[in-house]
Amino acid sequence: MTEFAGGCLCGAVRYSVSGEPVRIAQCHCDDCRRVTGSSFATNVFVREEDLTILQGTTRSYRHTADSGNTMTKEFCLECGSQLFGSSSGRAGVQAIKVGSIDDASFVEPQVEVFVSRALPFTQHSETTAKFERMPPPPK
Repeated sequence: MTEFAGGCLCGAVRYSVSGEPVRIAQCHCDDCRRVTGSSFATNVFVREEDLTILQGTTRSYRHTADSGNTMTKEFCLECGSQLFGSSSGRAGVQAIKVGSIDDASFVEPQVEVFVSRALPFTQHSETTAKFERMPPPPK
């Protein structure tokens, strides 16, 4: 079983996870670039029941993705750090932004999605599966 913890920049929100990740993905879509302020987002997908908020409260923002799914981003009320995300297309799964994890040394992305939108300078791993869009959830 994988266990890890993390939180926001200011420390107001803390969380822990106990359970194996469902998937670890790097996303190159426009929304992920905008929300992270970076060239792509790395997300650790976990089962909702494996995630525990230890302290603090998040605020959420909803938008419609290219897929038509409703995406919910959760962030710290104090410092604005995005911590979690979910999709109406993946019920019961939370995406955790890898930058919010205290020790993310275990993270090895399995897939890269929306690779057609990757910025030209982005280096891709030779070991990740690559998809033009989001693949179906693992069984």
